[in-house]
This record gives sequence, C-alpha cells and structure tokens, in this order.
Amino acid sequence: MAASCRAARLCLLVGRTVSSLPARRAASLPERRCFVSTSTRCNLQFKLDERTAHSSLDLFKKDTGIIYRILGLDPTKVPENPERFRDWAVVFGDEKISSGRHYWEVTVKKSQEFRLGVAEALMSRDDCVGTDGSSWVFSYAQRKWCAMTGNKMVPVTIVGKPDRVGILLDYEAGLLALVDIGKPRIIHSFRGKFKGPLCPAFGLWDGELLTHSGLEEPDGLK
Repeated sequence: MAASCRAARLCLLVGRTVSSLPARRAASLPERRCFVSTSTRCNLQFKLDERTAHSSLDLFKKDTGIIYRILGLDPTKVPENPERFRDWAVVFGDEKISSGRHYWEVTVKKSQEFRLGVAEALMSRDDCVGTDGSSWVFSYAQRKWCAMTGNKMVPVTIVGKPDRVGILLDYEAGLLALVDIGKPRIIHSFRGKFKGPLCPAFGLWDGELLTHSGLEEPDGLK
C-alpha cells in the first residue's frame, strides 16, 4: 500500500424486512463535537466496489451509486467472490484508508432505511455494517438517526432526513462525523478504535444512494 494520502485515495437478506434486523442495544458511545486534528487532509476519491456488493444491489452512474432491488439478482448468477456480502445489502468503496483526514458526501433518494460510514476492509462478509466492532456507521431507520458500532446505538438529534449529507473521517483521531452540508457543521461525531485499513461502507434497504468523492472538506469543521 502506498503511503499516506496516496494510500487513502487508494444490510439485508433478500426479502428481509426492517423488522427482521438484529436487535440493537442502546448505549452511550463516546462523542465529541470539537477536536484538534493533526491529520493530513486528502481528497479521497473512490467508486463502489462491485466485488463487495450484495446481490440485491445494482451499481449505476459509473459505479458511484447503488439501487436496491427487493428481489435482487439470483445469487447463483452472481460471480462468486469471497469479498462479496452474502446476507446483507452492503457495499464498500474501492479505496482503503489507513491514515489522514477524509471527507465525502452521499445523496439518498426514496429510501427509509440506510447506513453510511466506514468499516475495516477485512470485515466479515456475513455481518452487516454497524452490527460488529469492525464497522462504524450512521443509521437512518423509522425516521430516526443513530450512530452504530458493535450493534450498539446512540440517537442522533437531527430534524428530518436531508437528501444529502457529509461524512468526515479522521483516521488518526479515530473519529467519524455526520455533517450538515448546508451550514456546514458537524451534527454528530463518535470515536472508534481503527486497527487496520478502512473502506467507505454503505447499507441500503430501499431506494437509491449516490456517492460524491474527491471533495474538499468544508471550511469550519473542527
């Protein structure tokens, strides 16, 4: 893996319903809205990695977006790949992050259930992002936001469901933040213990999702 910035550029069973998701435990995740970062800022640019995409997800717009198909593709007709998520409608970005401070945005349309964040590149493909200790996500379900890791969740106070939000990752600080791009401001942030390369991670239960990478971090975020 190339060093620093160069390296950085470097959930659902088909037919499952929201109510069948694993039970989530309420918990108090460490939160900090303000922090001093010494990490190098990089314009991470990525596409979605088809090799990781669950069979219910179709990639579009030059592999920067996904659409959830309730029936999905016949798993027997999807090329076998050990990197593919087998049980949950999850897909990773195709770049691995092992250092630096990175920012990207996500547009979500016609969806009432999705997850946005990061996960270890070697995360088990039998799990869903947010349900184990190797992934950190912001989840939207039943008209509510929460921060999730290790199947623990903490509510995120936010009015409504913005069509487009930002994700800020500071690897060295172990920080993941959800950003209101209209202000801009950090809506909520929490800490993680990052032990290896991370990938942008996305879960989608309905509708569609479009990623926007290669962006400058908005001024004023701390």
